[in-house]
Amino acid sequence: MIENGWPRSAAWTDGELRLGGIGVRELAARFGTPAYVLDEEEFLARCALWREALPDGEVHYGGKAFLCPEVVRWLEAAGLCLDVCTGGELAVAAAGGMDPARVVFHGNNKSVAELRRAVAWGVGCVVVDSFAEIERLAALAGEAGVRQRVMVRVTPGVAAHTHEFIATGGDDSKFGFSLNAGLAAEAVRRVLAAPSLELTGLHSHIGSQITDLGGFTLAARRMSGFLLAAEREHGVTIPRLDLGGGLGIVHRPGDPVPPGPAEVVAALREAVPARVRLAVEPGRSIAGPTTVALYEVGTVKEIPGVGTYVSVDGGMSDNPRPAMYGAAYTAILASRLSAAPPREVTVVGRHCESGDVLVRGLPLPADVRPGDLLAVPASGAYQRSMASNYNHVTRPPVVAVRDGSARVIVRRETEEDLLRLYS
Repeated sequence: MIENGWPRSAAWTDGELRLGGIGVRELAARFGTPAYVLDEEEFLARCALWREALPDGEVHYGGKAFLCPEVVRWLEAAGLCLDVCTGGELAVAAAGGMDPARVVFHGNNKSVAELRRAVAWGVGCVVVDSFAEIERLAALAGEAGVRQRVMVRVTPGVAAHTHEFIATGGDDSKFGFSLNAGLAAEAVRRVLAAPSLELTGLHSHIGSQITDLGGFTLAARRMSGFLLAAEREHGVTIPRLDLGGGLGIVHRPGDPVPPGPAEVVAALREAVPARVRLAVEPGRSIAGPTTVALYEVGTVKEIPGVGTYVSVDGGMSDNPRPAMYGAAYTAILASRLSAAPPREVTVVGRHCESGDVLVRGLPLPADVRPGDLLAVPASGAYQRSMASNYNHVTRPPVVAVRDGSARVIVRRETEEDLLRLYS
């Protein structure tokens, strides 16, 4: 078994990397490259770990990490709920057969059409994010003759030690209502004053790729204190506290190993009143380590005094995270063994951008050559979901592997798919 961010089925056999019991050379021949190879058993095992850690609460899978109808079916079978944040993600949830009562609808600027659709579908909960949205949703629920269940999103003023682009718990966040400025208390008052809305909980989320429990527990204490204060002020019971997700994963050797689900839940439980139903929203920590991105080397360019560039057939269109906020990955030569000594290279993509870099300072065998396959672990979260058609490159498929079998759960885009959009 290979560790450090790889799925548990990853193993070296007969001189090549195997995933889910299938060699990467066969996967590349059958499905092409680039491709995302998803270990189905790993995904389900990670769902089970969260479900086992919180049997008396709710585990909401963060759909923005990676979502498709087949994943929705896995979540339904695993007993998880689902977080969505757009009408498109609502559509995928419905296509996968998710019970709408187990769907939570997030987002800082949901449109009227999206809210109307969510109410009509019977979505389990809407996380309100602004005063305008409270008014908008109350009117739509009133028109529909229903009492819509909501949570109020609160920014607890907790700084997560992560990149500024994925930190969401500070007072300057675009998300939610500031606790410190008194806006969260006012939001609770307005929800309770709306006959067509039912306040079922409070919500917070402090950021992503977090590897220590300090921020989580501080946010949990602040949110618990606010919940108790709101109950006293209004003489109500607020049954649920959703403390979000954001737990990090290992992307490369040497990365800090984050706590596991049981440790996270135990720490949160200590800060939350026992009678309050706890909810969490893991996304990356479920999807991330399940998937390996597979690329073919196209060119190897040595520049004297500068270094070596290894170009692959993907890049920032299928993994924009290194260019967006400096996310660091590793990669290995996956299609053969090599006795050549390692040398540091820069793995780059095929796009017309100097910033199209996937991995910097990567030790690869000095004989790496065109036609070799490189494998990048920890590629299951925020890669396919953030992928683009930059330079009119088609997006890769997602291939699920399990027990020696492989099947496409998201097909590769074609040029015909791109051309259909043009008049």
